Amino acid sequence: MKKSVERFNEIIREKKLIDVAISALHWDLETQAPKKGLELLSDVVGYLSSKSYGVVTSDEMILLVEELKKKREELTEIEDKTLEEVGKEIEKLTKIPVVEYREYNELTAKAQGIWAEAREKNDFDLFSESLEKIVEFQRRFIKYRGYDGHPYNTILDDYEPGMTVEKLDEFFGYLRKELVPFIKKIKEEGKEVDGTFLKKDYPEDKQMEFSRFIAEYIGFDFERGIISESAHPFTLNYNKNDVRITTRYIRNMLSSSVFGTIHEGGHGIYEQGIGDDIAGGVLGEGTSMGIHESQSRFYENVLGRSRAFWVPIYGELQGKFEALKDVNIDDFYRGINKSEASLIRVEADELTYSLHIMVRYEIEKALIEGQVEVRDLPKVWNEKIKEYLGIEPANDKEGVLQDVHWSAGLMGYFPSYALGNVYASQIHAAMKKDIDVDAALENSDLNKIKEWLNQKIHRFGKLRKPEELIKEITGEDLNAQYFVDYLKEKYGKIYQV
Repeated sequence: MKKSVERFNEIIREKKLIDVAISALHWDLETQAPKKGLELLSDVVGYLSSKSYGVVTSDEMILLVEELKKKREELTEIEDKTLEEVGKEIEKLTKIPVVEYREYNELTAKAQGIWAEAREKNDFDLFSESLEKIVEFQRRFIKYRGYDGHPYNTILDDYEPGMTVEKLDEFFGYLRKELVPFIKKIKEEGKEVDGTFLKKDYPEDKQMEFSRFIAEYIGFDFERGIISESAHPFTLNYNKNDVRITTRYIRNMLSSSVFGTIHEGGHGIYEQGIGDDIAGGVLGEGTSMGIHESQSRFYENVLGRSRAFWVPIYGELQGKFEALKDVNIDDFYRGINKSEASLIRVEADELTYSLHIMVRYEIEKALIEGQVEVRDLPKVWNEKIKEYLGIEPANDKEGVLQDVHWSAGLMGYFPSYALGNVYASQIHAAMKKDIDVDAALENSDLNKIKEWLNQKIHRFGKLRKPEELIKEITGEDLNAQYFVDYLKEKYGKIYQV
């Protein structure tokens, strides 16, 4: 038994080393690799992906898993949970032919560079062929793997275990019913809020300096992490001691880098907080993308867009930029929370953000079902944005090409953002019972908040499933009312409605 566990762990370690190499290549592809190097690096990603596939689906590994499943009562909690995760991955991968798995990984590695070029040139046609192949692979893989209910359920489960279309339809239906009338009320009756100062001149070098400052301020450890720049901000972790985040700098849009950095910093803090007992193993990462997004959205919005957060550091920001010289903290607070229909998801305010996710969720479902084809996406996208937000993109860059996710094959991921907002609000309500959150922020005591999150969430990694975590923390299941109440209280005060 002991030898079987040791060999099981050796194979997991081998796979982890290959996966870290793949991650290193993805980091290079998305931050600094030259365009003409894309082909070779993508081939290497495909090759290493097939090696990773081979390690976890080898006859030896499958036999070990079957053997250990028969003796689960003898395993530690960590060994048992690891066995469960590996078994789930084996079940998924063995249904997908290795040749197709390698081809798919090569495709998505190349597609991210093609997407970036298409976005830069504002030309969806440059990307459409790659996306057609990605969607076809997704449909095929779902058929291989099988599904219960709706085919989209299979890929939803990859990012939020246990989530289904049926649950999401009800979830989004509730948000739509509660938020759409409230958004309309603010638009018609709310006091005017000025956010124009955020679109003045903010030199990129100064933004870079402040991004470094703000990431460290909220608790991101630069001895175990770095920050870089990319077309679309993201977080990548090799393990808890090497966590990498990116942001982007737009000269006339200060909020992009500030809140992009805080958002990715929240992801990074989660990964850096993984317990030493599971770090480096299968369980040593966030338990789901919904919980992961709860951490980034919590830092970005619940903390970062609160007035209390800026009380001790607004002078630091003001001192960096001439454009803020005459903007007091109260006007700054209202400005960073201005609610208005916008085309770009990552720049959307908290109130309208969920509408952006609904658009993507509905499009992804339709793509997987075959009701919508890739060639029709610009038209479908524009129609849905107009339906939900009352505005229409003037071009593909501010429309269907704005997100990197589909080029990376991340279909089924977008609902995690909306789920993360709800988890964050629920977690915040629980935290306030233990900590005076505003007082901690006003006193620059963010470590108190970070330690609470670490004890309740971060250290467990995948030892706890999302529904187990939220039940342990709040005493109830996912409850969207917390998010609705939070938004109505906050924006009701800002807009005096």
